[in-house]
Amino acid sequence: MLAKIEHGPLMDRVYRHQRHFYDATRKYYLLGRDPMIAGLTPPEKGSILEIGCGTGRNLVLAGEAYPNTSLYGIDISNEMLATATKKIDAAGLDERAHLAYADAADFDPEALFGRRQFDRIFISYAVSMIPQWQEVIREAVSHLTPGGALHIVDFGDLKDLPGFTRTVLYKWLEWYHVTPRNNLFDVAGMVAAKTGCTNEARRLYRGFAWISVIRRKK
Repeated sequence: MLAKIEHGPLMDRVYRHQRHFYDATRKYYLLGRDPMIAGLTPPEKGSILEIGCGTGRNLVLAGEAYPNTSLYGIDISNEMLATATKKIDAAGLDERAHLAYADAADFDPEALFGRRQFDRIFISYAVSMIPQWQEVIREAVSHLTPGGALHIVDFGDLKDLPGFTRTVLYKWLEWYHVTPRNNLFDVAGMVAAKTGCTNEARRLYRGFAWISVIRRKK
């Protein structure tokens, strides 16, 4: 419980200043985000929720890629939500995008947005920063429509990278409170099996990035 309470203020401290140049720097190493968005393929007039929406960068791209969808985003950092609101407004998506402050491990989308389920939910480079990330995955799956899918992109196990590069990268990520979840595919598989879903696993860039998809049956 303590980790859940403290995580929001921690993220505000981490991103209070970084949010202003976050997107300009992260594009060089948060790999796999755009392939993940391209793979969402929601139904016509469907709904898309991003958990840990950060600066709103991904929601804007999803909104542009799927112009007839409704967009939703939650984050535990008020600092990031402030930036996301400005970015969404600037993109002209404010009429169909809705943001809210929430803890991804335990949130009520009906209270926040007036809906209980979503056609697509995605989590981009957030499970590696969320202490109770496995609960977040289970919670997200519970909010999928029949035929809906949860898409996750994050750091992989990095095992195919050179040893020195891997060591330096792990240390650098630690400075930013980032912990690659090397058992992400295993956890996704277990969640899928327990909920009657199917799951897909995709390794990119020599294991630098992983994409996991948990899909509910129709």
